[in-house]
Amino acid sequence: MHLPPLVAGTLIKRYKRFLADVTLDDGSLVTVHCPNSGSMMGCATPGSRVLLSSSSSSTRKYPFGWELVQVDGFWVGINTGLPNRLTREGIEDGTVVELQGYATIRPEVPYGERSRIDLLLEGSAGRCYVEVKNVTLEESGRALFPDAVTTRGQKHLCELMRVVREGDRGVIFFTVQRGDANSVSPADMIDPEYGRLLRLAMANGVEALAYRALVTPEEIKLTERLPVLV
Repeated sequence: MHLPPLVAGTLIKRYKRFLADVTLDDGSLVTVHCPNSGSMMGCATPGSRVLLSSSSSSTRKYPFGWELVQVDGFWVGINTGLPNRLTREGIEDGTVVELQGYATIRPEVPYGERSRIDLLLEGSAGRCYVEVKNVTLEESGRALFPDAVTTRGQKHLCELMRVVREGDRGVIFFTVQRGDANSVSPADMIDPEYGRLLRLAMANGVEALAYRALVTPEEIKLTERLPVLV
């Protein structure tokens, strides 16, 4: 996924979940939209270098959108609107070898109890339900999910167990938008119930896949599979 030209700045603070104040390199102060509803633990430290997208649309209240933050020398993608697209691209270009062989990919298909699956793959092999999670938290080389308690994420694991019981394939897919992680694990210290349900889901046939993305100011793309350690 190629990124548009980005504007550089320094983070002052993130607040109200969807807003942040940034000093641009030209010295101007701007309030930007933050496309991430999580805690962004480790990715919202004041003084961090950030890269912003910009829009000239008259309907946007905040012309700038926060896309990347630099953490320990690595660029991290914080936009939670991108992982579904990144994962789909990785499937379509053959990077995600575990999800090949399906004829069609449909996004946001209703299933379960008032849920929508991120990607539904269908073909002669049957149906594969893929729930995508954006991962930005990292500690000691291990990417951790979630970065805040997620009852929605817990529900998704239960829904995936249900589709597996009904004979379809269920996959929880962790898209790691940073290059310094070597594995993925549940963040038990943050959401122990999510960790419990992830282990239960995997024990009952739900597949856990994780792929690391190469994140640069020019593009973000999935590059290699990471082990999921539970």
